[in-house]
Amino acid sequence: MKSSAPTRLALAASATLAIAPFAAWAADAKAVVAPAFGNTVLSVYPDGRSQKIWMHPDGSWDGRSRRGNPLAGHWTVRDDKVCVKQSKPPTLPISYCIPFPANPRVGSEWPFKDMTGTPIRLKIVAGKVASADGRKPEG
Repeated sequence: MKSSAPTRLALAASATLAIAPFAAWAADAKAVVAPAFGNTVLSVYPDGRSQKIWMHPDGSWDGRSRRGNPLAGHWTVRDDKVCVKQSKPPTLPISYCIPFPANPRVGSEWPFKDMTGTPIRLKIVAGKVASADGRKPEG
């Protein structure tokens, strides 16, 4: 059966309206994380060592562990939390969700606990830093 131009137009309009809320959600989700793009999210541990994560607009992230080992994975937003899933090095197939402040910006800092329950401080630091004191990487 052949459909008419008005029918095709009505179907296209319906599909656009059905998808629009998801596109708006994706834009809102990216807005929550946007202040981290081009900057460093530090997880500072009680011993002074820090894990560094650099988030990217495409939903990927990379970083360095407290020991300086390379890390990578993907992030998503669920409710008011940013959820990270690590793929490098391979680990358990779980996402770990971290609350982000309501209006995150460079300089935002908040308490949290890591996956083992250790209290940490999360903070957004300008640029790509090498250490918890904000030093830039050498090279």
